[in-house]
Amino acid sequence: MAFFKRELGPIERFENALKEKQTARQKMADRLAAAESELAEKRTAAEKLAVAGAANARLDRAEAAMRAVEDRAKTWRAELAEFDEQVASAERALTDAKAQRDRDTMADQIEAMASAIERAAPGFDGSATALVEAVTKSAMSIPDATRFSSNVDAVRREVLAAADLICWELRSAAVRTRAGNANLASLAPSEAERLPSAEVDQQLIYTLHPLQWREGEEVRRVPAFALVGLPKTLLAAALQHQHVDHLNARRVQTLMHLHGSAGLGEPDADDPQLVDLDALLITDEEAPSPQADVA
Repeated sequence: MAFFKRELGPIERFENALKEKQTARQKMADRLAAAESELAEKRTAAEKLAVAGAANARLDRAEAAMRAVEDRAKTWRAELAEFDEQVASAERALTDAKAQRDRDTMADQIEAMASAIERAAPGFDGSATALVEAVTKSAMSIPDATRFSSNVDAVRREVLAAADLICWELRSAAVRTRAGNANLASLAPSEAERLPSAEVDQQLIYTLHPLQWREGEEVRRVPAFALVGLPKTLLAAALQHQHVDHLNARRVQTLMHLHGSAGLGEPDADDPQLVDLDALLITDEEAPSPQADVA
């Protein structure tokens, strides 16, 4: 009966290679130690012969024996230095393999999270659709119920678009993590993680230009191509002037794939492309309406 040998993983292969290099180095170190001990004995013997005035023939033989051991020790020192380099290289390879294993484990966990979100999204979609249909398919029409249905449908679309975005970002993060290009510990909390202020009613939106607005005493500046919570009081003006767009807009999906959702860095206060939404809203309110122009 034939038995198949289990294929070793990268970590095991590097560990075995390191053990082999360490064993070979130790053998060479033992040989060198024995040679140096023998060389010390040969030198002592030659010194005694010379001091005692031994014949030239005996001195020649003692010096030849000493040089032979010395040459052997010199060769083994060079080989030991090579073994030291090989052991260091094997240790680095083992460290790199362990780091890659850790990155692969983290990347697998990130991809599993994305898959879990994708599996859960259809359930949310079906439940939200059922809520909408409970109103739209009813024989009666009640304004409060109709508004509720519209709000639920809008939330459904935004959540599904956000789910697509986060799955794409998670898989991109998994690829970067696996390649060793991600620095997860230094990632700042994304805009989606910011809790909406209790005083400000916000909507998740995607920016097309650098924006600025005031929330209470705080002046917020956000870059272009970022996912932000925008106060709904500014939403209509920002949409009208095409400074932002909804998450389910086709161009937003393209821009997300090109630039992501973290933006291009916080804009400076003197950035010429920075749009002040508060000033824009005041300008729109002061502009005469078409009815006023006709009058």
